[in-house]
Amino acid sequence: MPKGPHGEKRPADAIGLAVKIGKIATGEIEDEREELSSAAAQLGSKGGKKRAENMTPERRKEIARKAAEKRWGHSSSTKGS
Repeated sequence: MPKGPHGEKRPADAIGLAVKIGKIATGEIEDEREELSSAAAQLGSKGGKKRAENMTPERRKEIARKAAEKRWGHSSSTKGS
């Protein structure tokens, strides 16, 4: 049986995987994966909050504006804001 990214056993075929996901979703079986098991993942979640705390509201707004422009592909200055 193939292993997932964290060594967990998962069915190789799509139907078997769908059945397993359905059983996990309905509570018939427990998902054996550990949430945020790596130290790097735990530190990463703290780092973003700390970075936001140390930024000025203007800087956070500037970063958010740039992210929106990248995502939506247009400039916010064309809307007159």
